Amino acid sequence: MAGDDGLSRCNWAGSEPIYRTYHDTEWGVPEYDSRALWEKLILDGFQAGLSWITILKKRDNFRVAFRGFNPREIATWGTDEVDRLVQDAGIIRHRGKINATISNARAWCAIEDQIGFDTYMWRTVDFAPLQPKYTSQDKVPPSTELSVRISRQMKKDGFKFCGPTIVYAWMEACGLVNDHLTTCHRHDDVAQMARTNGWKGR
Repeated sequence: MAGDDGLSRCNWAGSEPIYRTYHDTEWGVPEYDSRALWEKLILDGFQAGLSWITILKKRDNFRVAFRGFNPREIATWGTDEVDRLVQDAGIIRHRGKINATISNARAWCAIEDQIGFDTYMWRTVDFAPLQPKYTSQDKVPPSTELSVRISRQMKKDGFKFCGPTIVYAWMEACGLVNDHLTTCHRHDDVAQMARTNGWKGR
């Protein structure tokens, strides 16, 4: 259905400007940067039990509080930093999620040093975004067999707050799967953004 600006969008984009802008410029665009992939994973973890727009409105605060989401710095954090963050009203003050961010930073460092976190994730889709071509929002799944397998492997590798639903939402956000509806004005543009030069990671 077309919005008041004449553009058809995925149903969830709604009418709030911040949500529309995110949908129109960022969601589903293939992300190949290791650190940026990790940042989005952390934010999706913080979303658990909340709406995404809540996180989106606090994203700048998160970036300040977590020092630009530098996983190598965050991996060195301990109790003092956790205590600081649970007092920060600009973010989601969930001690478990904050602790998970630190352990996820350490897991990221290990993967990054071995093969690169970008390769670690993109190899799960054979280095090419999935293109399911859903025609209606009710056909888009909350998770898939693939996200279940990825979640299971990530947990083995030390990541937390990475259940199948979080992983699938993350895959959608980072463009590992193009879940813009075929009726959405962004679908074809996003599909054309996939790297076609035989990229196989590092």
